[in-house]
Amino acid sequence: MDSRTGFPVVGMVGGGQLARMTHQAAVALGQSLHVLAVSADEPAPLVSPNVTLGHHTDLDALRSFAQGCDVLTFDHEHVPTEHLRALIADGVTVRPGPDALVHAQDKLVMRHKLAELGLPIPAFAEVTSVEDVVKFGTPCVLKAARGGYDGRGVWMLDSDADAAALVPDLLAAGTPLLVEERVVLRRELAALVARSPFGQGACWPLVETVQVDGICVEVLAPAPELTEADALAAQDLALRIATELDVVGVLAVELFETDAGIVVNELAMRPHNSGHWTIEGARTSQFEQHLRAVLDYPLGDTDPLAPAVVMVNVLGAPQAPAMGADERLHHLFARYRDAHVHYYGKQERPGRKIGHVTMLGESMEDVRTRANLAAHWLSHGEWLDGYEIH
Repeated sequence: MDSRTGFPVVGMVGGGQLARMTHQAAVALGQSLHVLAVSADEPAPLVSPNVTLGHHTDLDALRSFAQGCDVLTFDHEHVPTEHLRALIADGVTVRPGPDALVHAQDKLVMRHKLAELGLPIPAFAEVTSVEDVVKFGTPCVLKAARGGYDGRGVWMLDSDADAAALVPDLLAAGTPLLVEERVVLRRELAALVARSPFGQGACWPLVETVQVDGICVEVLAPAPELTEADALAAQDLALRIATELDVVGVLAVELFETDAGIVVNELAMRPHNSGHWTIEGARTSQFEQHLRAVLDYPLGDTDPLAPAVVMVNVLGAPQAPAMGADERLHHLFARYRDAHVHYYGKQERPGRKIGHVTMLGESMEDVRTRANLAAHWLSHGEWLDGYEIH
């Protein structure tokens, strides 16, 4: 408990942009968010006064950081579960706990559990040799069971020869692998929910996510052209997963929409890129909700604040624009006064998520067009529609 404010102290492991935006939500709630970061120039340490430097794989660093924190949570899933069990044995409250978090850390564990629950998932198999892939059949998708994100750790195999060229080196490097069927999908969706230790659940509208090269570039809320019945079914699925796995905090369930229905792709047990739109677009943001959940406060209202909300990630351009970021922001606001911009404090480099733009409105087509124009301007310094800044 923070003796100055009388509010609990939340410790967040990881100093990325998710911790940065969680800190911003914590300020409004009077909370003291303490951050464990690897370096002082990560996004969260640049704005938070309560930062401890240390690595999430260092148990001693975790133990030292946890002292004085009422609850420990995460902005990524990479803390070893054995370290989390050691912290719990020390009396630390960890949310979500390791028995839940392992399903976001290890895709094989996740696939086996969801199959046991009878939930819709792609066909899969563990890979310990090239023969496992050949037996499964190509074309298929090869995945690293642990550590992959933003398209990393995912390989499309079109033939047995592709498997023979790739699998031995990955296994020799100690990468645990699985293979999955290559799902024929209409589009990708995401169901974002939250759950408290008390068991209260809340869900935001189902969204459509647009991926390019494995990176989420755009989120449409709510997902267009989706029936109410299908949206409710996906939300119910996500809430069931949160309950069955005993998740505490925000849970993102990434989904494939197929001709046969929805299929679960990935899980994330933390605030998620698919939920950034909630900062301005919903009554309670995913960051505030995550804090409420891990502190076992009553969860907030998740209703959207406009018929259409679009978030577009700002990615570093292939070549840095001649115009500086501050000047680009100036011109953006001169054109779109209703644009909501979040910069993460990262240096620009090609393809890197350096921020996002969110816009709200009545028409999804209009909001989507304006949000994409704004994000491209911030990353490239050019208006795709030929708009003149002077």
